[in-house]
Amino acid sequence: MDSEPELQIKLIADKGNNTLTIEDSGIGMTKADLINNLGTIAKSGTKGFMEALTAGADISMIGQFGVGFYSAYLVADKVEVHSKSNDDKCYAWISEAGGSFTVNEIADSDLKRGTRIILHMKEDMSEYLEEKRVKDLVKKHSEFIGFPVMLYTEKTTEKEVTDDDDDDEEEDADDDADDDKPKVEEVDDEEEAKKEKKTKKIKEVSHEWEHLNSMKPIWMRKPDEVTHDEYVAFYKSISNDWEDYAAVKHFSVEGQLEFKAILFAPKRAPFDQFDGGSKKKFNKIKLYVRRVFIMDNCEEIMPEWLQFVQGVVDSEDLPLNISRETLQQNKILRVIKKNLVKKCIEMFNDLQENEDTYNKFYEAFAKNLKLGVHEDSTNRAKIAKLLRYKSTKSGEEMTSLEDYVSRMDDNQPGIYYITGESYQAVKTSPFLEKLKKKGYEVLFMIDPIDEYAVQQLKEFEGKKLLSATKEGLDLADDEDEKAAFEEAKEKTEPLCKLMKEVLGDKVEKVVTSNRLADSPCVLVTGEYGWSANMERIMKAQALRDATQSQYMMSKKTMEINPTNSIISALREKADADQSDKTVKDLIWLMYDTSLLTSGFSLDEPATFASRIHRLVKLGLSIDDDDDDDAADEDDMDDLPPLDDDDDEGESAMEQVD
Repeated sequence: MDSEPELQIKLIADKGNNTLTIEDSGIGMTKADLINNLGTIAKSGTKGFMEALTAGADISMIGQFGVGFYSAYLVADKVEVHSKSNDDKCYAWISEAGGSFTVNEIADSDLKRGTRIILHMKEDMSEYLEEKRVKDLVKKHSEFIGFPVMLYTEKTTEKEVTDDDDDDEEEDADDDADDDKPKVEEVDDEEEAKKEKKTKKIKEVSHEWEHLNSMKPIWMRKPDEVTHDEYVAFYKSISNDWEDYAAVKHFSVEGQLEFKAILFAPKRAPFDQFDGGSKKKFNKIKLYVRRVFIMDNCEEIMPEWLQFVQGVVDSEDLPLNISRETLQQNKILRVIKKNLVKKCIEMFNDLQENEDTYNKFYEAFAKNLKLGVHEDSTNRAKIAKLLRYKSTKSGEEMTSLEDYVSRMDDNQPGIYYITGESYQAVKTSPFLEKLKKKGYEVLFMIDPIDEYAVQQLKEFEGKKLLSATKEGLDLADDEDEKAAFEEAKEKTEPLCKLMKEVLGDKVEKVVTSNRLADSPCVLVTGEYGWSANMERIMKAQALRDATQSQYMMSKKTMEINPTNSIISALREKADADQSDKTVKDLIWLMYDTSLLTSGFSLDEPATFASRIHRLVKLGLSIDDDDDDDAADEDDMDDLPPLDDDDDEGESAMEQVD
């Protein structure tokens, strides 16, 4: 090391001579090394590589065989390699890639030890002589390598001088651009004394070495040695985020596989996180192999649901010459991915210790976690513990599935949930009436992705997830309730048949139900088909397949409440005369209103509107005596005029018809 104790890499972009110089203070090469290593591709490339492999060499030894050196000719017409080894004099290897090269001794070289590569750039490759381009390349690929990378940069500063010294100053600047101490200060005293002298600003050019890779690879240090400020600075440098991170996980994996990593959870979701229009899939993990940057946006290293996590992975085992194609088949990468997902979930669990912090994080990334439940079957149970929902008992706060289970009665069949378009819509849904009466808690799922997640998350900690809007809901009534319901059900059977006849193929069947407490009827969907909310979501898809929609749309079952006053009155009218037009009109009105309250969209809004208009006309023609009953808007559905006076209501309805 005596000849050159400092190990570093220097870059000099010389626009005047159209050359880019890359110089290191490494071990250098002897004359024989230059001829053997750079002389022929056959010697240094494939053949030598295969021979080394058969001799048992490590496959990751790319760079040891000189093939990469020839990429220089992609940007340069001529390449000079000056090299000085401690074991030999300084020699220059020069070639224009025409199949021949020359090796000459350089007697007066200033190279103490190491190698200097001078690239004579092609005409259309001048971009690589721009400071910014070189800096960007070094920052991207070599920011964390173990040796300092220095760039010879040009600085332009403005100096104020008197007119008298202006010419001299310019000459000095031109003659010696490296002299960054021009004799400007000598006239300062004169300027103070002779203020009448005019001054003028001139540009002065100086050069200096700039250290490009000053950011240290903090993932190589132990977590307890890194301060919070260092983590913040590192996070901002890799993410371009102006805010602090929400959580950090710094860890290393050792054993059969070795890698180190730092993962950060941001505070905010990126605005284009789920930008379906661009169809871009990417994540923000930078992959390094032994501190050399390989690639970012590496799809194979992190699942899509964790694409918001920022960080660095530095592997000791991956080969340096890895490409996207080999990545896809690489077993090491699959193990890394598995570990990263596990550590991310641990990081989110740590966040739960502070409720406010976790709530802010969940607000930003709830969709990602739900996508994880949908996609990641291995970790589904763990991710489910991170979910939060509002419920009938949580008020404005959000509850976890674990808290829900801890509040459940022993006789409760499962975890009840309801999906819908908005919090207001599900909170007032008729599907909740009986569940609330029995004291069962119902989770409100109002995010479109909940529909997908809940299809995969069929149970949690042994408790089934039960939709309040689908058929087959067992509410475990006691004996008295069952007896009363059976009696009412028997009386209502003829009305069910009539309603099915009137509605035809709009509904699959009409049945009596014990799921309702106050409302007259609702429309439920099949247990394994789309819910009303899912149907709404699928209809809103811009590129949806209409044939698939028809196949997946559930047949609707109309469930009626036999104890409701409207159903009782309708049953009596139907028993009196099944061909009564009023009964048919009311059945259609009940169907349309239950479509809306159950979360479906109306097939024929104009027809529904005309029926409502008829009712309004009826209401306006009622005598004052009957007006008291119809005054309350909430009782409009009960149609008191029709219930109180059958004959008058029937004739009036027929007249409107």
